[in-house]
Amino acid sequence: MSKTPGKGGSTSPAADESEPAAPITVMLSSRLMVLANLLKRGAMLRYKRLAGLSSVEFGLVASLGRRPPMSVARLAEAVGQDKGQISRALADLVSRKLIAKSANPKDSREVLVSLTKAGLAAHDAVVAGAQERNRRLLEHLSEDELRTLLRQVDALTAIAAEMLEAEKAPR
Repeated sequence: MSKTPGKGGSTSPAADESEPAAPITVMLSSRLMVLANLLKRGAMLRYKRLAGLSSVEFGLVASLGRRPPMSVARLAEAVGQDKGQISRALADLVSRKLIAKSANPKDSREVLVSLTKAGLAAHDAVVAGAQERNRRLLEHLSEDELRTLLRQVDALTAIAAEMLEAEKAPR
């Protein structure tokens, strides 16, 4: 009385009861988190070396990019933090002359931020570094493998977003 192997890989009811549960480290979500953490740590070291940016500063510079000035509230929203969380990093970037602040000509109560010439240079160095890291990460994949991987990542991302929304729902 054996089962056919499924996604769990077990072949018999006895195996389900006698084998210990798989450690969480073999689960796909755990492996993806390890990959993401390794990539993030490497990126942060590179961006610190290339442009002297911390993780939070990098997020601000990357979000401002080569765009028109934006409000501090909009920037905070873009990086997924509140204005209070980014205020120290913004002040540091302003003091290092990487970001300029100005009043919004349409609403003088609102502050706009944008990259300075030095900030744009830091941004461009970070983008070049990111492109090199991406190239190095994917260079061993064929075009077909890359297309397949990206499709699968997109599908898993959509499922993960649905799962997050389900977790947010009141029970």
